[in-house]
Parts: sequence; C-alpha cells; structure tokens
Amino acid sequence: MKIASLAAAALLAAGSALPAAAQEALNFGIISTESTQHLKSQWEPFLEAMGKQTGLAVKPFFASDYAGIIEGMRFNKVQVAWYGNKSAMEAVDRSNGEIFAQSSDPEGNNGYHSYILAQKDSPINSIEDMLKNASSLSFSNGDPNSTSGYLVPGYYVFAVNGVDDPKKVFKRVINANHETNAMAVANKQVDVATCNSEVLPRIQERQPEKFAQIKVIWTSPLIPSDPIVWRKDLDQNVKDKLKSFFLTYGVATPGKSPEQLKREGEVLAGLKWGVFRESNDDQLVPIRQLELFKARTKLEADAALPDAEKKAKLADIDAKLAELKTKMAAAK
Repeated sequence: MKIASLAAAALLAAGSALPAAAQEALNFGIISTESTQHLKSQWEPFLEAMGKQTGLAVKPFFASDYAGIIEGMRFNKVQVAWYGNKSAMEAVDRSNGEIFAQSSDPEGNNGYHSYILAQKDSPINSIEDMLKNASSLSFSNGDPNSTSGYLVPGYYVFAVNGVDDPKKVFKRVINANHETNAMAVANKQVDVATCNSEVLPRIQERQPEKFAQIKVIWTSPLIPSDPIVWRKDLDQNVKDKLKSFFLTYGVATPGKSPEQLKREGEVLAGLKWGVFRESNDDQLVPIRQLELFKARTKLEADAALPDAEKKAKLADIDAKLAELKTKMAAAK
C-alpha cells in the first residue's frame, strides 16, 4: 500500500522533529473524519485540558488524510494520535506507534459500526440491491486507511460477495472521509457511500435536513472502538502523565470537583465519546484477522496464479490466522 501522500509530504517537510525524550511539547494527531473546522471546535477543549493536567504544550496536528497522521508519527512530527483501528495498525507496524488507551461511546460501549448509506428516496435498500445495480451507481468509498470507511465494508460487503475491487463493478468510485461521504449522498452527488455510527449522529444533530435525505442500507458487526496511540520512544514520565489523563478524564476521582467532572463530561459528549479504558496492541487482532481474511478471499479467487504458489501463499495466511487466533484466546 502506498502510504505517503502529497498532503503528508507537505506537512512533514516543515521543520525537523526533536528527539521524543527531549520534548516538552506534543503534537496530537487527529484523523480527518470530518472538516478541520468541525474537528477543531470539538477537540480544542479536550487538548487544553490535556495540556493543563500534564503540564505539556499540546498542539493539534491535522492532516487531509489518514496517511498524514501515520507519516507524521513515523517522522516524529506527531507523538500521540487518535486513530481508527486500520490506521492504528499502520502506525504500529511502520511508525513506531503503540496503543495505550481505547475510547468508548457515550453509553460506555467499546465499539461502533460501519454503514453503507443511500439516498432516502432511492430504490436501493440493501447490499443485494446495491451490488445487483452497481454498474449504474456511483459509490464513495472511505479513506484507504479507514477501518469503518474502507476495511470493514471491503471485507463484509465486497470480499464475501466475490468483489475484490469496487472499481470493477460500480459506474464510478471516489474516496472521501465519513462526513463528505454522508453529505454527498444527501446532496445526491453519489448514490451510495460508506460512513459510520460515530459521524452520522453528528450530521443528524448539526444538519437534520441533510440527515433526513439519508438512509442506512447496511450495518457492520461491532468494530472495536478507536485507539489512542503514542510513539514508543516517548519519555516514560510523559507516558505516565498521558495515561493518567486519559484514564481519569470524565471519571470521578479524589479531589475532582463536581463542576470539573460535569465539564469533562460535556467535552466528551461533544466528541461523541464516553470515558477511556486502558488498551494495548492486542486490540488490533480482529482488524489483522479481517485484513488476512480479505487477502485470503482475493487469493482464492485468483485463477491466474499457479496452484503451487497459491497453496504456499494460502498456507502462509492460514499460519498467521492461527497465530492470531491463539493470541486472542490467550488474551481472554
């Protein structure tokens, strides 16, 4: 997968990073699920609180795509970030990242759902309808590093139905973030698009007239909630401060006033989040399984690949799947 993008390169070109251990300032990467303007208003109070509690100068780092945050962490322009699971996997594998916390929804559930959307008055009401009529439909897929916008529908909607690449079946395919996808459907710029259960309620709240033009035609199985990732080489003192902040934010703790607790709850509600819990890289096991399942399905369908080569590659994937299954069982 080609991760670097022009947007990421432009961001990374501006200055050189200090060694993580020497930093008193942190850049916090925020994935572009919505417009930067909306994200800034949602995140500023949270980042201000993080800076106040940790004593660090915490600055937001926005990029036009997931790749910008992944590459930002790789080159130490981003030290801590909010990712989806798919982009977190890239950060862990190639950007010296490590998961230390996991978000929850406002009800405290550690999961969310991927959606396929269609226009409210569209005759497309199911995945079966969509695939049957795909050659006449336009489809806005998610960012290639998005879990709910790309990876999950890529497997559950397309791979299991024998579609290895949506571009081969739809009349037109584009890629965009969740908010842009939903608005494109509402404005009848595309016929169907991916989104998720975190972003759609925000559109319902902010633009109910647009939300009224959208319907959900597919809902995924539960996806693990988004992780928070730091660079492994951060100073341990900084890590301790960050973990303490995340695991106590919005939680009643000794010395925290009712007013502060209420304010923290309001900030989390603005982010459509509940409190955080401790996590680690094992959170990515189901996502790694999805990637391998998808690769296996595509490999099995490859009629041009010599049998011996196909068997060897399938055996390699099966060994990796078995290893992940053992790891998941051990973690329970």
